[in-house]
Amino acid sequence: MTVEPGRIRVLNDAPPDEKGRYVLYLLQQANRAHFNPALELAVREANRLGLPVVACFGLLDGSNGFPEANARHYAFLLQGLSDAANGLKTRGIGFVMRKCSPAEIAIDLAKQAALLVLDRGYLAIQKGWYEEIGKRVKTRIVQVEGDVVVPLEIASSRHEFAARTLRPKINKQLDGFLNPLRVVHVKHSADKLGLSSTIDISDPDAVLASMTLDRSVPPVKRFKGGETEARRRLKAFLSGPFAHYGDTRGKPEAGAASHMSPYLHFGQISPVEIVLAARAAKASDDDKQAFVEEVVVRRELAMNHVFFTAHYDSYDHAIPQWARDTLAEKAKDERPHLYTDEQLANGETHDAGWNTAMKEMRETGFMHNHLRMYWGKKVLEWSNSPKDGFERTLRLNNRFFLDGRDPNSFTNVGWVYGLHDRPWARRPIFGTVRYQSENSLRKFDLNAYTRDVERLCREEAKA
Repeated sequence: MTVEPGRIRVLNDAPPDEKGRYVLYLLQQANRAHFNPALELAVREANRLGLPVVACFGLLDGSNGFPEANARHYAFLLQGLSDAANGLKTRGIGFVMRKCSPAEIAIDLAKQAALLVLDRGYLAIQKGWYEEIGKRVKTRIVQVEGDVVVPLEIASSRHEFAARTLRPKINKQLDGFLNPLRVVHVKHSADKLGLSSTIDISDPDAVLASMTLDRSVPPVKRFKGGETEARRRLKAFLSGPFAHYGDTRGKPEAGAASHMSPYLHFGQISPVEIVLAARAAKASDDDKQAFVEEVVVRRELAMNHVFFTAHYDSYDHAIPQWARDTLAEKAKDERPHLYTDEQLANGETHDAGWNTAMKEMRETGFMHNHLRMYWGKKVLEWSNSPKDGFERTLRLNNRFFLDGRDPNSFTNVGWVYGLHDRPWARRPIFGTVRYQSENSLRKFDLNAYTRDVERLCREEAKA
């Protein structure tokens, strides 16, 4: 199937430039050469106009780097871009990469383009790029949604209160956007255009070494970036742990996680591709429904939140009033344990289970969802004030998690403080915001999980 019309938005309705040498695609959110609606639309339009396709990527570096990104994030990103570049070359699509903002490279290369195609992300910095491009590019601009299953505005026109309010809206539209994407044959190769990159992405390690960035958080070996690796992991998950996903997904020691989150964050795999593969896998309907709930409903609730919340990284704007009020009422409650940022980052608390989860996060860039909730609630409990806790939780999340700085990051941290939730029984420190006690660690085998983390960290240290 070709791209669904509901995914397509025309940002500049000018006709294609008759003097254009190519159709330009700003590969920014969907960093992959396959199952990419924006790319397939660019190829389709290029074939219609008798032109080649050029994809481009602007790599933020130095003082203009992506906010809070460090060597861990950039290493994974660059591995993915190297994989995508190979895929583009195989298809006859040009690829240009420079150290500049995505807006800058798109605006420059659009001067010779008949048409500019954008993919779509929802963070404030991404919206800023699209706005700048819209103001300065005069040729036709088409934006194609490929990062969610149901396009955001089609799913909902407002900020949703919770998953239960978005779920029926998503489910009503779901089947209409769960379609295989046909690969469009490239009729005109970009090889003879003479465009060249200032970055040789064939050696991502060398590119990383040349960058000016925060290296205090090193790359991890547990996860390798790229759409090839994403599909390998998805296949392994669906042929193994997925058969018992509904029963084991809440047990960190069970190895039932798909590990798709980093690949989704960096646009290295399509959520539609994931859901279609899950639906075709051998598993019960309950297992499939539980997985789709996570990949679609919960993830797209996060997109809805950052899209409709101007300052989603601010405690005063992102957290609902009822939650801020009840946390303020309990702000002076005695806190038996208070820890510094350094103590938290190093896992130096009285809570052995929390320390183990923090170690997995710090050393490997991942933590199971069940533990992420517990981890966040404890940071709230161990901070001087709710606002301080929110800011610290977000800092730690975005610094160490491979999928940090994602809409899911801002939304999940917000959930710790009452976002997308309701009042619960009143407690010290938390007021009526949901509390999570150490008893939640008894729902799984903590000793087995600890052994797994120790093994993973040993492997990481040897790599």
